[in-house]
Amino acid sequence: MSDPTEANTDPVEPTPAGVAGERHVRVVLVDDHRMFRTGVQAEIGRTEETGVEVVGEAADVDQAVTVITATRPEVVLLDVHLPGGGGVEVLRRCAPLMADAEQPVRFLALSVSDAAEDVIGVIRGGARGYVTKTITGTDLVDSVFRVQEGDAVFSPRLAGFVLDAFASTDAPPVDEDMDRLTQREREVLRLIARGYAYKEIAKQLFISVKTVESHVSAVLRKLQLSNRHELTRWATARRLV
Repeated sequence: MSDPTEANTDPVEPTPAGVAGERHVRVVLVDDHRMFRTGVQAEIGRTEETGVEVVGEAADVDQAVTVITATRPEVVLLDVHLPGGGGVEVLRRCAPLMADAEQPVRFLALSVSDAAEDVIGVIRGGARGYVTKTITGTDLVDSVFRVQEGDAVFSPRLAGFVLDAFASTDAPPVDEDMDRLTQREREVLRLIARGYAYKEIAKQLFISVKTVESHVSAVLRKLQLSNRHELTRWATARRLV
């Protein structure tokens, strides 16, 4: 698998429809873990068998926008947590491509996270669905084709988050307080609210305890809270725990 910084961004001509039956879809993989991209490519990218043609890949927001713009895939498999602003930033910058009536680029979030705010964030950003990385290769291929056809696709438990978010007439369309936080700060916030100690958070996120402390201080300052107990109450009120 080539390094994402050296990814070929030349437009790719679609494969004739008969190669893998009558189904064919051009896909870009966006994930900051190279081994995961390699695994997905091996699992679903056997075009003659699956009908899925992987035409590009990227590891961060800037690479993603460049590759997607150049290759114009039909579906993008998009991780939520990416260097450079996360999946929501990719969606924001690719909004004109999603709105193209003749050749729309559709996005399917593929993430290890099953947090409600991650799901709702990318759906509000324009993604057509959200599945977790526990999905099987067969189901992922099926999900990609469903999104290509304009369907909305969710892992079973996650659909409820979206229904609850958009059914509530009292909830604001955007949580301005949450938008002040970076993706990493949100991750630390969620773990703090779940009762994790700083050392446990550091181990789980592969960062130092000092970095955890810095993130907590930033979260408290941005949310104008005084301590982790107030932070926990704030997170619980927003169903982040």
